[in-house]
Amino acid sequence: MNISKPEQRVLHVLAQGGVIRADRGPGGKVTGVLCVTRDGLVLEDCTLPLFQRLRARRLIHSAGGRPYRISRAGRLAVRAQPDNR
Repeated sequence: MNISKPEQRVLHVLAQGGVIRADRGPGGKVTGVLCVTRDGLVLEDCTLPLFQRLRARRLIHSAGGRPYRISRAGRLAVRAQPDNR
C-alpha cells in the first residue's frame, strides 16, 4: 500500500503509543483532530484531511468513544524504523 510521508509520520507516532483525539461538532461529525505522542507532545503534521484518509483506509480505529489508535492493518502498512518499539 502506498502511504505518503505525512501519513507515515502519524502512523509511526501511533505505533509508538500515541493517540489521535478527535473533536466532534453537532451531529457527531469530526471537526478537528489533535495527534498526541506518548510523551505528551503534539504532532502538527496531523490534519483533518490526513486523518480522514487514514480512517478511510482503515489504518486507524476507535472503539467505545476512546481516542483513535493504530489498527492492525496500520501496523502492517507502516514501514519499519529503528526507533519503533
